[in-house]
Amino acid sequence: MTVDYNTLAKTIAALTEGETDPVALMATITCEVHHADNRFNWTGFYRVTEPGVLKIGPYQGGHGCLRIPFEKGVCGAAARTGQVQLVPDVDAFPGHIACASSTRSELVLPVFDRTGALIAVFDIDSDLPDAFTEEDATALGAILKQVFAQ
Repeated sequence: MTVDYNTLAKTIAALTEGETDPVALMATITCEVHHADNRFNWTGFYRVTEPGVLKIGPYQGGHGCLRIPFEKGVCGAAARTGQVQLVPDVDAFPGHIACASSTRSELVLPVFDRTGALIAVFDIDSDLPDAFTEEDATALGAILKQVFAQ
């Protein structure tokens, strides 16, 4: 099963309409995205809880790392730079944190609120190498912007 981003965006918009609690929004997005595509074997948010620190938020899949400093890993790079991290081979990423040994590729998107402040990163892992595309990054980025930054 491959994700239909148009349908996914409409579903998430309908489910989140009127909700303002960020954790409720994150939980709903995580569930919908995780079950939308067989490539996604870990899906979730790491929330900015203090300067320079991400802590695990709503997620689906196996255990995740509880705390990630901005200086470490793919999630930290997304938080530190504010840029999408599309990693086809996690073993080739300097400083990759192996929260799950099965992860082969990763897509991490920074999440900004209405004021432009970084509130989280959205992390998707796959046990397949080179599982993610620019289309995934663009479509998911648009969903996140619609929910959190509008």
